[in-house]
Order: sequence, then structure tokens, then C-alpha cells
Amino acid sequence: MKRAFLLTVLLFALFLNLRSQADSSLYHALPHLTPVSQGKTGTCWAFAATSLIESEILRTSGREVRLSVMFFVYHEYLDRVAAWAEKKGEVYVEEGSESNGVLRLMKAHGAIPYAAFTGRDSTETYDHSALIRELLEMLEKAKAKQAFNQEKIVKKARAILNKYIGIPPETFLYEGVTYTPQSFMQSLGIRPNDYFSFMSTTSLPYNQMGELVEPDNWWHNADYYNVTPDEFLLILRESIQKGFSVCICGDVSEPGLNAELETGVIVPYDLPEGYFSAEARELRMKNGSTTDDHCMHAVGVWQDEDGKYWFMVKDSGRGGFKGKHTGYRFIREDYIKLKMMNLLLYKYGASTVLDRIIK
Repeated sequence: MKRAFLLTVLLFALFLNLRSQADSSLYHALPHLTPVSQGKTGTCWAFAATSLIESEILRTSGREVRLSVMFFVYHEYLDRVAAWAEKKGEVYVEEGSESNGVLRLMKAHGAIPYAAFTGRDSTETYDHSALIRELLEMLEKAKAKQAFNQEKIVKKARAILNKYIGIPPETFLYEGVTYTPQSFMQSLGIRPNDYFSFMSTTSLPYNQMGELVEPDNWWHNADYYNVTPDEFLLILRESIQKGFSVCICGDVSEPGLNAELETGVIVPYDLPEGYFSAEARELRMKNGSTTDDHCMHAVGVWQDEDGKYWFMVKDSGRGGFKGKHTGYRFIREDYIKLKMMNLLLYKYGASTVLDRIIK
């Protein structure tokens, strides 16, 4: 009882001291579009990566283009279900995925503006509760019958998606020009192969590419550069300082992440200051206390009076919409190093590390 009271007091004192860090005026913030809520969906990966691409369009062309997140989500489900049928039910199907999946989807299917495909009734928030339930029930029935005909399963999945998300247009008019999804993507000037992913794990050699071993990486993408935790943080900081925003994905279920205060730090009873190590990070990934459960979009950086770096992130999740800075969180470097699992960014943002790895 005494211990629980002491922890409560310590947390209260810590969070009270953090109020001043959640001030957007302190941060060097890059140009970006306003945050959008993902509602009751598990599609943070698509919202974060789409936000990154929107910022990249703004950076490279000066154009503010709001993209359709649900266009990517729609095709992600179809591609995943097709792979599920091909592998006879041995592919993980859920709402979650990885942020670099959006680059794969752009190459395969293109992109369209939000104005051409909202993926919802304009009066409602996103809610995929019924969609994912119906989709999984259909797959479970097919697996029970060992009925893995890919064409039939994809057709059923498409009918479910059309019901809850809508039918993406094959052609559409945008700013007076008629496009297909592929021609619209070409008009954006974004080259998916120019965006790189990074992770930090002791289970693989550093300075090499490897697979991010996570259920959401269902297609077993092995294009993640594995770097040390210090380099992981350096890439994030330097990328933003150079003008390139970053997708960050990792664990947001910690007591040091406070939705009302909008701040994220590592609390002392989890890991005392000065005790961080690559092994401490790895232990949490191995025992399941760190999981890749949420993706966000880092758009700003600030260094406090103690020399610690803080990051301003767009957060499409419900927790990101509880504070006064609607759709944002402010996360300290210790939380990034211990709890974030992967990064996605434009290649020049990571030049300090990549120039050493790629010779």
C-alpha cells in the first residue's frame, strides 16, 4: 500500500514538471497538414505514413494535398487477404500494419486525394469495428472448410470493404484534371524507393538490413537498416533538423505516456536515468513489454535546458486528441530510445548514418 502511494506521488511530481514541455511554440516544427483522427480503427500505420507523404509533397512542391488514407487501407486488406489465401491461412490478418506498407501500396496501386475518396460517410468518424469482425469471420469460415480459392476469397473481402469503406474510383477529377490512381501518384513527384526504414535490435548485426520481426510486418519486409540505439535517435533528430519529418512506430502503452499532459517519458521505476542500454531495450522487445502497437508522425524537435531532446509528433490515435494540442504529443528522447521500434523517412534525413553504412 505504501509502495503504491509512493509511486503515485512520484508520478504526480514527474508529470507536474512536464506540463511546460507540451508547448508547441518551443519546437522547431516542419510544415505539415493538420492532424486527422483515425477514429475507431487500428490503421495508425496508414494515417502516419500518409501524413509523412503529405508533408513530403508540401516540402518538395509547396502543394497542400490531402490524400485518401482509406485508399491505402482498402488495398492493404485486399493484398493481405490474397496472400492469406495463397498461404492457406498462414498470413496474419488484422487492422495493424507497418508504415512502409504505404510505399508498397503506392507502387502497386497509386494514390488518390481525399476529396475523391473519403472512405466514410462525411458525417461520421472512422469506425472499422464491424468491418474487421466481418472480414475475420469470413476468413475463419474459409479456413475451417479448407476453402482457399484466392479469387473467391478476395471477391468476398472486396464486397465487405465496398460495404464499409466504399469503392475507390478508377478515374477522378482533381483540380480540373482527370487522373487514375497511378497517374495521380506520378503527379505528386514522390518516389517510394527514396524512403528508408530503420530499426534497432541486438538480435541482428548492426549496419546491415534485416527483417523487423513483428506480426504487423506480415509480408516479411527485410529492408530495415539495423542501427544502434544512439544512431536510431540521431537519425530522428538530424532528419527533422535537416527538414525531413519522420514516421515513428513503437509502444504507447507505458505509464510515462500521458494523454492529458500530451507528454511521453520513461518513468524512473521502469528504467532509472543513466541505466539505458541496448540490452535493456532488447529485453523489453523480447518479453513483450515493448510492441509495435502504434505509428505516429514526428514533425518537430526541441532541446530543453537539461540538453534532452523532445519531439513533437502528430498522433491520429484517440490518445492524441485528449489534450489542448489536438492531434499532437510531445515525446522525450528517452522514450524514443527505449520504446520506439522503427523509423521511416526520406533518405537524406539519415545521411550521417547511411553514408557510413553504404560505401
